[in-house]
Amino acid sequence: MFEPVEHLQDSTSHSEADRADRLRNQRVGRELARIVATLGAAIHEERRRRHISLRGIARLARVGLGTAHAAEAGKVCALETYIRLADALRLKAEFELADPRRRDSPTRRAVDPVHAAMGDAQASHLRALGFEVGLDEPFQHYHFAGRADLVAWSVERQALLHIENKTRIPDLQDCFGSFNAKRTYLGDELAVRLGVGRWRSETHVMAALWSAEALPVLRAHAASFASVFPQPVDAFETWWRGVPPDSGRHRVVVVFDPAKGTRKDRRQWLGAIELLGVRPRYRDYAEAVSLLKVGRT
Repeated sequence: MFEPVEHLQDSTSHSEADRADRLRNQRVGRELARIVATLGAAIHEERRRRHISLRGIARLARVGLGTAHAAEAGKVCALETYIRLADALRLKAEFELADPRRRDSPTRRAVDPVHAAMGDAQASHLRALGFEVGLDEPFQHYHFAGRADLVAWSVERQALLHIENKTRIPDLQDCFGSFNAKRTYLGDELAVRLGVGRWRSETHVMAALWSAEALPVLRAHAASFASVFPQPVDAFETWWRGVPPDSGRHRVVVVFDPAKGTRKDRRQWLGAIELLGVRPRYRDYAEAVSLLKVGRT
């Protein structure tokens, strides 16, 4: 017996509605995880800055020790919990709804406009290739809380790209320490949040501004950078072409120019092995601000 046409149409309609609901629930789940991770990281960082123990902040906020720990660890807690913890830390809890189609929020200004320009250029390129992209992505791993400048991923390929942008490198030890912590913990946290299970490939990149301030540091400490970033630039190059590596964990350092330019042969980035004899694109940070025309009200 054949199904009546109207029954087939109803079945198709329900199937599409179910799929739309699943996708919406996934988006809501990812956004909820991102927001609570952001709140948890902010609470953790301020508590550590004030040298208050976890038990101490729980007592000040009048919440249970387990509740305070859950909030810092990025678990979903009641809104009242975050407000109580913020008040105990003398922070003002503010929540807003932002239109993602607007490039600039009227309530926020970039502290480092050149840094923001680097992230914008990378995000624009990677999104055009079809990747999902997150900027200033928060994550929490026990007592380590941080933010990744840019992450891009392919759930289908189980591949993750993480980029840390540097306009200056004044403290090499701090720079390496922060990067190593992020490349150690970030992947697992995002895999759980995105429902990937595990990444088949992870590519962690430090992108320094193509300037006369950053290039000498990379050249003077070439051996140190080679130890922290032992892999060739190939893994980042394949991402930039739209084909992530199939497997492995990769650490790469590059210099990056937010301005793409009009010449077809103009490179937007170079790997460390290519830096010998390369001229800087920007004399210093101030010139980058001027030439990129960023940071202006």
